[in-house]
Amino acid sequence: MTKQFEELTDSQWGAISVFLNLKRKRRHDLRVIVNALLYMVRTGCQWRNLPKNYPKWRAVNYYFEQWKRNGTFVKINDSLNQLDRLQEDRAAFPSLMCIDSQSVKLTPMIAELRGIDANKKVNGRKRQILVDTGGRIWRVRVHAANLHDGPAAYPLLLDCSAINQRLEKILGDEAYKGVFALEAAKVGLDFERASRPESATGFVPIAKRWVVERTISWTNFFRRITKDFEYTILSSEAWVILANSTIMLQRIFSSTE
Repeated sequence: MTKQFEELTDSQWGAISVFLNLKRKRRHDLRVIVNALLYMVRTGCQWRNLPKNYPKWRAVNYYFEQWKRNGTFVKINDSLNQLDRLQEDRAAFPSLMCIDSQSVKLTPMIAELRGIDANKKVNGRKRQILVDTGGRIWRVRVHAANLHDGPAAYPLLLDCSAINQRLEKILGDEAYKGVFALEAAKVGLDFERASRPESATGFVPIAKRWVVERTISWTNFFRRITKDFEYTILSSEAWVILANSTIMLQRIFSSTE
């Protein structure tokens, strides 16, 4: 995985542009807008400190707000995940997925949806991340860190209608065996608890489910999401999706260009 920002190549832009309205005459090139957003998620740049080679931050923020609300980011991400799976000679949609949570600190200036994860001693928010066995992020939900994983994560199941063509089972740890497992059964999904042995100490890789831990580690290469700087959870979720889209773009097209 490339660790520095790179602007979109023609092939990468071609994979994204089909989801954007390019027929309408605009003041700003949407390719430049997308490059600005990918620059921000990689470098952690503040809105007002966008480099001068990009449009003014208000213009970039306008499109960010539009695309996060109308589902454009999720549609692009789903498409890139499918392309990456097909490139690996796998079915476009997964039959098995894994879920885990990541607690991240929230910037001090924000009080909305803040909580303390007593186990990890983190004052901020928690991300529920749903990935396939290749570590691709399909869905993410952000909430206050003091909420329990199971009850807080089950709304993800309601957002899986676009990707559940083959989905049969979800793997998770002990925290998801209650409410989440029951809600999964209601929508026709099996939940399997995959946890390390009680006698084990330190990090123990668990078959199939270890990929979600690796995906969480990948987020460290995107400074915008190493900490939660967002006033709204919708923005927090959008940046995580953009980070995964960046990884998929690099994986899909690095071998073809």
